[in-house]
Amino acid sequence: MNIKELARVSGVSVRTLHLYDRDGLLRPGRDPNNSYRVYTDRDADRLQQILLFRACGFPLKVIRELLDSPGFDREQAFILQQEALKFEKSRIEGMLNTLEKSMNALKGKESMSDTEKFEGFDFSTNPYEEEARARWGSEAVDKSRQKLASLGEEGGQRIGETMNALFARLAALRKGDPASEDAQAAVAELYGFFNNNFGVHYGPEAFAGLGRMYVEDERFAKNIDRFGEGLSAFLKEAMARYAEKLIREGAE
Repeated sequence: MNIKELARVSGVSVRTLHLYDRDGLLRPGRDPNNSYRVYTDRDADRLQQILLFRACGFPLKVIRELLDSPGFDREQAFILQQEALKFEKSRIEGMLNTLEKSMNALKGKESMSDTEKFEGFDFSTNPYEEEARARWGSEAVDKSRQKLASLGEEGGQRIGETMNALFARLAALRKGDPASEDAQAAVAELYGFFNNNFGVHYGPEAFAGLGRMYVEDERFAKNIDRFGEGLSAFLKEAMARYAEKLIREGAE
């Protein structure tokens, strides 16, 4: 579907969808004939997750991190969101009860203590955000560390050398088109390397998210650009193009 159709069925404005695309939260494919945005069922599912997490009080930055996590589980997300919304429902019902008592107190129908005036107004924490971070944010990191530790010093060194060789190969291509055949072939090797060596599976969206992190996180950008100035920015675009190709082909 196009952007107007998705905006109509979801209730999200076209402007907001543009924002989500620009910020890497929801990046659709493009129609090769006119470059218009084209949203798939996968994109609609991701938008649903975005809106559910927003309803649960999660910041957009956290939502993107969760959805791009290799270990993200949609079914488990539904369960957590259900619990979070039940929690929010209970809190809202408490505030409505406080509001009703306050209106009665204003009319002299009942009295309220200072404590009762603020029942239900606790915005200090979101326990479900912390649970989501622990479930999908840390798990992938832990799995990667366990996988690398199991390889021993020699295995870890071999992986490091292979990764350096891949980055060096991509650095030699960084001044060209990220969508070129040579660049995409090298990125395909990088995609396979990550998925075969780190104990976690990077889906297309997570792989594209990793590319964005190479630019947005100064530590990664500095380390990657030592292979060649501008490599991090090149990788971001090349990995995004490769991820779009995988999504079009229905790859996981």
